Amino acid sequence: MAFHQRSISLPSRPHVSETQVEQELHSLEASISSSNSISMMCDGLRSPANIYDGLEEIICLPSHHVFSSQQRNMLDGEMEGSLELLDLCSIMQEIFAKMKAIIQELQVALRKGDDAATQAKIQSYTRLAKKAKNHFKKTAKKTSVDCRMVMLLAKAREISVPLLESTLRLLSKQIEMPKQSLVFKAFHKKKSVFCKEEQLSELECSIVDLEIGAGHLFRKLVQSRVSLLNILSS
Repeated sequence: MAFHQRSISLPSRPHVSETQVEQELHSLEASISSSNSISMMCDGLRSPANIYDGLEEIICLPSHHVFSSQQRNMLDGEMEGSLELLDLCSIMQEIFAKMKAIIQELQVALRKGDDAATQAKIQSYTRLAKKAKNHFKKTAKKTSVDCRMVMLLAKAREISVPLLESTLRLLSKQIEMPKQSLVFKAFHKKKSVFCKEEQLSELECSIVDLEIGAGHLFRKLVQSRVSLLNILSS
């Protein structure tokens, strides 16, 4: 199931149920493995933010404002996990911004016909992508909880991490894939500079979309944390 085949509209649904959110989470999880293009990932990165809208509606229900001591401890644990995802979203926004800058500089090098500068920018892009992968090794492991609302929050967080990681993997392939990558096209003398720049411009636009998506998810996470803090302090 590809990202472009789904249409998540949780915010427009009245009285979103936990079952609906759970179904959307399963659908998103299944879609991650089938995505094979950056455009699909751009669409997919919008999904967690929409799912958090549905979770926000559920969190704000009066029935979820009364928790046992054990459930409050579970919420505390999820607050810690969501903080890690917040940090990851912030880091990814910075990485996307740096990638965008490198692509812009690569376009300038191509226009000038500067092969040395082009190679240097490609290497910078590759190093940045490789370094960024290390951030995903530090993320929290999956959790097992009895409270369904906390379970949904944990599931949304745990799915968002591999989704972000997959965007990075696909962006890396734009540089690394032989004969199909921008590296190959950048040095293929039979290709025109115009075509190379056009491809780089498309990649730049995709990175911008990913940067916006990560920022949107960041804001939804902040909103979710505020609601959870209100519950814990009540």
